[in-house]
Amino acid sequence: MSRPTRRNRRLLAATAVLSGLALITSSPATAGTLQDEQYRPQFHFTPAQNWMNDPNGLIWYRGQYHLFFQYNPSGNTWGNMSWGHAVSTDLVHWTQLPVAIPQDDNEMVFSGSVVLDKDNSSGLGTTADPPLVAVYTSFVKATGVQRQSLAYSTDGGLTWTKYANNPVLDINSQNFRDPKVFWYAPTHSWLMAAALSDQHKVSFYSSTDLKSWTHLSDFGPAGATGGVWECPDVFPLAVDGDPNKTKWVLAVGLNPGSIAGGSGVQYFVGDFDGSRFTADDGSATPPPGTALQDFESGTFGNWTTTGTAFGSAPATGALAGQSTVTGAVGRYFADSFNGGDASTGTLTSPAFTVTGNYINFKVGGGNHPHLPGTVLGDEPVPTGEVLADFEGSTYSSPVGDWTTTGTAFGTGPAQGTLPGQQQVSGYLGHGLVNSYLSGDSSTGTLTSPTFTIDKKYLDFLIGGGDHPASSDAPTAVELVVDGKVVRSATGTDNEALNWASWDLSALQGKQAQIKVVDDDTGGWGHLNLDQVVLSDTQAQPRSTETGVNLLVDGKMVQSATGSDSENLDWASFNTSAYQGKPVQIQLVDNNTGGWGHVLADQFEAADQPALSTVQRAHWIDYGEDFYASQTYNDAPGGRRIMIGWMSNWNYGGSIPTSPWRSADTFPRQLALRTVDGKVQLLQQPVDELATLRAAGTHVSTTTATNTTTALGVQGSTLELQAALTAGTATDFGLDVRTGSGQRTRIGYDTTTGEVYIDRTGSGAVDFDPSFPGVQRAPLALDGGTLRLHVLVDSSSVEVYAENAHGDQVVLTDQVFPDPSSTGVDLFADNGTATLSSMQAWQLNSSR
Repeated sequence: MSRPTRRNRRLLAATAVLSGLALITSSPATAGTLQDEQYRPQFHFTPAQNWMNDPNGLIWYRGQYHLFFQYNPSGNTWGNMSWGHAVSTDLVHWTQLPVAIPQDDNEMVFSGSVVLDKDNSSGLGTTADPPLVAVYTSFVKATGVQRQSLAYSTDGGLTWTKYANNPVLDINSQNFRDPKVFWYAPTHSWLMAAALSDQHKVSFYSSTDLKSWTHLSDFGPAGATGGVWECPDVFPLAVDGDPNKTKWVLAVGLNPGSIAGGSGVQYFVGDFDGSRFTADDGSATPPPGTALQDFESGTFGNWTTTGTAFGSAPATGALAGQSTVTGAVGRYFADSFNGGDASTGTLTSPAFTVTGNYINFKVGGGNHPHLPGTVLGDEPVPTGEVLADFEGSTYSSPVGDWTTTGTAFGTGPAQGTLPGQQQVSGYLGHGLVNSYLSGDSSTGTLTSPTFTIDKKYLDFLIGGGDHPASSDAPTAVELVVDGKVVRSATGTDNEALNWASWDLSALQGKQAQIKVVDDDTGGWGHLNLDQVVLSDTQAQPRSTETGVNLLVDGKMVQSATGSDSENLDWASFNTSAYQGKPVQIQLVDNNTGGWGHVLADQFEAADQPALSTVQRAHWIDYGEDFYASQTYNDAPGGRRIMIGWMSNWNYGGSIPTSPWRSADTFPRQLALRTVDGKVQLLQQPVDELATLRAAGTHVSTTTATNTTTALGVQGSTLELQAALTAGTATDFGLDVRTGSGQRTRIGYDTTTGEVYIDRTGSGAVDFDPSFPGVQRAPLALDGGTLRLHVLVDSSSVEVYAENAHGDQVVLTDQVFPDPSSTGVDLFADNGTATLSSMQAWQLNSSR
């Protein structure tokens, strides 16, 4: 079970027993309606309505693939977790059935798995009519304890009964969840893999009857550990198709801390003896290099500081108030925690000439990346008409009195930080709007008088909760024109106010109001606002970064940051493009909030990059929208078929879909293949996808030079199989869902050797600040061909990319383009690239 860890993802208490709730199978009329909804996937499973997350209980039984899933039967946000249910005969066309296992007054039904107890070892059925048994995590509402329980079905999975003697496994933990159960023939026993989430472990148990469980072993910590471990899955696969050569795969979800940020799934290849999983060894030794700065002199040498954050010399251990620091090389390292997180400053090297392809170093501390367009230092206050500076004792302003509803805003501005609140910073003067009055549980609105828009920009300082105006419980500043919200902004779950700006060019002469809304009663359920100015100058937000930057001609060209951890891990700058040029390294701490510091050590020039723990980990999918994956038990033909939740806890509750929220990835078949002496996971969409193919188009050889070329293919649901080569281009690839100024770019960066998806211009991207971005996956081409297998749906793109050696990476991203954006283009930047061939099919709807 993926539990919310960010924003307003508190556990929701049920107000009624949901056993009587059922979602009836869609009628033909309903199906037609679903097919026409904006963003509704046409060949990925989605519930007809309401919230969905993790796939659960995947099993093939009597000709049907059963898909259970985490489901809220009564709303479009996370809560009331129960098991939804759908079935398919071909993994393509799905029929949604009534809720299978509902929550009740005592428990929510978190993730788990289903097995066919064919010998009736549990006694919950009969030998003639063996039961399907679901093993799920029971979340105890009263205590938060997570324990493993059973439900069973004797009618093929249509109805379920909870076992009377639940739970069957309880270690009195609030972080023990997501059991994957399977039959292990060599020991004639049932085996369970469950996550000890906060310990970064997978715990193995055995049973003969599914009711009594014996602990066998634990695996972990290993690989990436930047967030909790969830939703383990373990299964054998033949290597290179040889049934006599088998390896085991252990997949485990990580949230947050994945390779793309937020939620992701890593995997380990190894051996399993029925009791213990042992992963194949992987080297963590960095490549050799020449030291540029290791701080072992005990001084900064000729590196210069500004501010107070870095002190006067390197640190030798944790500073006052800091947790234990690990991962440093030698005795000394740079640490900007001097004075705590509230201090700021920089530490900058002199200019030096690049001699290697990479600069490797260790970095830790806060995860606050450099954001383009931000200003290092204090941005001048924009000049113009001040609509409010909130310096008085009431909500009066030069344009009149602001009005309130509810209790969140009180009778006048706050004078800084309120009781129980983290330190508020970044506001001007003494007063500001702060809806933390009485804590996050209070709600209300604050509305300005009507004013005339007569300048190009509206600038303001904003902080507090990140709950967009489109969400069910927003914390947002809204611009209202003609009774409609035409602009909105939120905080970033941070008490440090920063500049935001709206371009009002298209609204000149309009009458408008500003409305500050706090409808949220959970974590970060408040908003901060100050210094609202109509101006002809666009305010530039202050940098809030904590990281290491590479400067060329004084400009930042690459950056790296910590992972909200006091452990220093390896990072790398690719400097091959700057050979013989002078560069500088600059450590920046411009953040005064939580984790507002940076650690760094051991800068080296090297010919190969040093990889971080996250980069060394094996990822099933490098996109942002693949999590909580599970594979089918008992699939015919011995196939190992995987489905994941196609979303991310960073923004899953905010995606702009209604009346449903969330989809599953298209089912993919798994295999193991040896590439360059190493065994890796191979994935492909299941062959049944071909049943949806409609008109096909073959695109012959096409070359692009510093341009974008339309390929004569249109469609919002497409399958593309393409082969491309770089030529002299630095970037090349395919743009899909193009039109109306939008595109989703599937590219290859020859400088970094990475496949990427760029969804910054894919359509609706402003519903959450963490959504727009570029997701990357390493794939060396060595001058060879890039082969792409791409699935495009109404609101998603799945990319299977391979090189000539058989290496493969997969990236899955949600996108929300306009329906009219249906084009497919070839692009090449800074040179030429060739599309050798492409076969494209329009895909029919499976609805």
